[in-house]
Amino acid sequence: MLKLAAMVYIIVGSMLAGSFVVAALTMERMDAMSISVAAALGALVALPVAWLIAAKLNKVIRPA
Repeated sequence: MLKLAAMVYIIVGSMLAGSFVVAALTMERMDAMSISVAAALGALVALPVAWLIAAKLNKVIRPA
């Protein structure tokens, strides 16, 4: 399950980090600190999201 979550995190982490950066830029937060914080928050939010997606995928792949 951990390997699956790691593979899902690669996709979800970059997607959410990029989305958070775009949101920061849309709010005209053009400084490096705001962009860095937005990317870090996106990467942190992606951890539980990737775990939930991996758990659902694991149920489909390996039904109990």
